[in-house]
Amino acid sequence: MFESAEIGSRIEKAEYKREEPKIRTALLAAQRRLGAAPFSVVVLVGGVEGAGKAETVNLLLAWMDPRGIRVHPMWEPTDEERERPPMWRFWRHLPPQRKMGVFFGSWYSMPVLDRVFGRIDDGELDQALDRIVEFERMLDQEGTLVVKLWLHLGRKAQKKRLRKLEKDPAQRWRVTKLDWKFFRKYEKFRRVSEHALRRTSTGATPWHVIEASDERYRNLTVTRTLLAALEERLAATTRRTASEPAPDRPRPKAINIIDQLDLDQALSDKEYDRKLPKWQARISLLSRRLYEEKKSLILVFEGPDAAGKGGAIRRVLSAVDARNYEVIPVAAPTDEEHARPYLWRFWRHLPRQGRVTVFDRSWYGRVLVERIEGFCRREDWQRAYAEITAFEEQMTDFGIVLVKFWLAVSPEVQLQRFKEREKTPYKQYKLTEEDWRNRDKWDAYLAAACEMIERTSVEHAPWVLVEADDKNYARIKVMKTVAKALTRAVD
Repeated sequence: MFESAEIGSRIEKAEYKREEPKIRTALLAAQRRLGAAPFSVVVLVGGVEGAGKAETVNLLLAWMDPRGIRVHPMWEPTDEERERPPMWRFWRHLPPQRKMGVFFGSWYSMPVLDRVFGRIDDGELDQALDRIVEFERMLDQEGTLVVKLWLHLGRKAQKKRLRKLEKDPAQRWRVTKLDWKFFRKYEKFRRVSEHALRRTSTGATPWHVIEASDERYRNLTVTRTLLAALEERLAATTRRTASEPAPDRPRPKAINIIDQLDLDQALSDKEYDRKLPKWQARISLLSRRLYEEKKSLILVFEGPDAAGKGGAIRRVLSAVDARNYEVIPVAAPTDEEHARPYLWRFWRHLPRQGRVTVFDRSWYGRVLVERIEGFCRREDWQRAYAEITAFEEQMTDFGIVLVKFWLAVSPEVQLQRFKEREKTPYKQYKLTEEDWRNRDKWDAYLAAACEMIERTSVEHAPWVLVEADDKNYARIKVMKTVAKALTRAVD
């Protein structure tokens, strides 16, 4: 793969001067069109040390309108970033539609470095690369153009470049002891990097390997590559006749996992008052140990309207230090959230170690309300099952304790609770016209929920089904489940 980038490609000065204004003009024109297009652009600038990665980033800022570009230099993770799954630091910087993000260093850096220095083996490297492929596929399907640039130098060319920089008083600061440390492992870097590029160069997100020994050749090739990718995506967007979002109204199976629940289970007030302080004390003790064990806790609550999610959440959090938890109520996405890939708004809320985050409704909205109400295309919610499972796997692999609850109520009990809310002034805000409309689609939501549970209840993140017709019973079951999950994680 790298041999073709070691043949001594060059551009003469006269040709460079002739081509530069043409490319700059075309890039600016494409960038203006991007400002009205329904996609974003992510540019990865990687390659060997001394190949001119920083100069390339500066070139893009000089030749294009920097107001539409954000540069993200991804050095060593910060303390804040180390306390979350590795991909969190990249997710939070994804650009919105009509903008461009340039990553100087990327999600490839740590897997390659870890393999070169023996911190992971080949199998672990391939696992990380496969996860990257899925991530980039999701970005592409969510409307992000990913342009991956690898600036390459042969070993002799890299040594020559580093020595030349060292001899220049104005440039020697660019060469560090780490650069020479990496140079001594050039062959291993080459093997690992070539393997990584081959495994992750896909039709949707190919790698572009660019010879960087000649600055003029590098500059023109980089900008031509970016320009071609932009123009191709802009043309495809103009021609595209994508399917429009449409409601999907599935019918539940005659025998399904939710209807099989025994919703008659109940707990007397006396039993409830006896058990509640026991489980609250257990949760209080164990939640304080999360930081010591370098873990965090995420609780996901889903279920029909009036299933008792809010009440269960309040009972759990009454046992947790208020400084250490956050509740994320999930509603319709904001403009900021809508302009980015679907999971972005959930990645950004992942807690630091020692903290508890509760999602009152969650990323499962894509396969529930968005599916039923027609807020996304069929292909979007169909692929969401795999994307959500991968998202949760990254959380649990990192050590996040993830517990997902589906609170199930019968339509009769839901109607009773709706009427109680109508009559109680301080509860009326909980009941909206949308709640009544959703009730009319009970069977569709039931069928979608059953499919969701069947397809996303996996070993690392199983669903806990809670019989919630009786609030006492449901709340104690939730408390008990949280306590047991914490016990397994930190005790």
